Amino acid sequence: MVIALLIAAVAFSNKKNDIPPNHLEVVLREIGHQLLLSAKDSSSRVLPVKKINEHTYQISFQNDFGFISDTLINLVQRTFQKNALAKDYIVNLRNCKQNETVFAFEINSHTGDLTPCRGRTLEVGCYVIDIEFLKKNQFNFYLLLLLIIPLSLVGFYVNNKFRKKEGKEEQEPIPGTNDYVQLGSFQFYTDDNVLKIENKSIALSEKETKALKIFAENINQIVEREKLMKEIWGDEGIVVISRNVDVLVSKLRKKLSDDNSIKFINVHGRGYKFILE
Repeated sequence: MVIALLIAAVAFSNKKNDIPPNHLEVVLREIGHQLLLSAKDSSSRVLPVKKINEHTYQISFQNDFGFISDTLINLVQRTFQKNALAKDYIVNLRNCKQNETVFAFEINSHTGDLTPCRGRTLEVGCYVIDIEFLKKNQFNFYLLLLLIIPLSLVGFYVNNKFRKKEGKEEQEPIPGTNDYVQLGSFQFYTDDNVLKIENKSIALSEKETKALKIFAENINQIVEREKLMKEIWGDEGIVVISRNVDVLVSKLRKKLSDDNSIKFINVHGRGYKFILE
């Protein structure tokens, strides 16, 4: 969307800055006509306007004439303002025969106007007027496009990656698995050794996970101490006492304390009962 808007802005800006050639020729011929009238010449012609280059145009005349320099300055300024043609330009008056500049001035809204030799009377002679329209220092939209396009692609890639990651996090609250056992308000992720309640995650040790898994498979039933000791420590080949089980159950009780409906009941002489109210 940004790229499309910039392209449209470039096209509109270029179109707005273009001066129709026919309109420009009429305006320049009007300047020549008024200059001849100021020299009291109402019969000779203004010759066809010539385009010297992309920004420079030439006004020439059929017959010789003379005038005062201020007349040309005021005439060009007034005509350009009236027709909203240009604000920045250089006018160069040259002698036809010697091709020498006899008078020149610059109107520039950025650097200031230069109008030397005001009040000078120019004797009768053959003159041509070159008017150069100064090119505006416009913002280069094309360079901006070259910058915007790769930035847009990078932004699209990052945004797409972020959205995928966000969607993955929503679908998989615990990395690596979607399988969990619901224990009251807790979600017990057996493969990841994690308990989760709302936005809180609680890490479990391997032994805590083994013990809680046994209790979860035997809810509201007595789990014998011997069963716990055998299935949790049986493969380690170490001496296990009943106290080890008590410590492990105490840790689980603490980690599940956010849900008051979950309880571990000590059954004297036998083991523990895991209760969900």
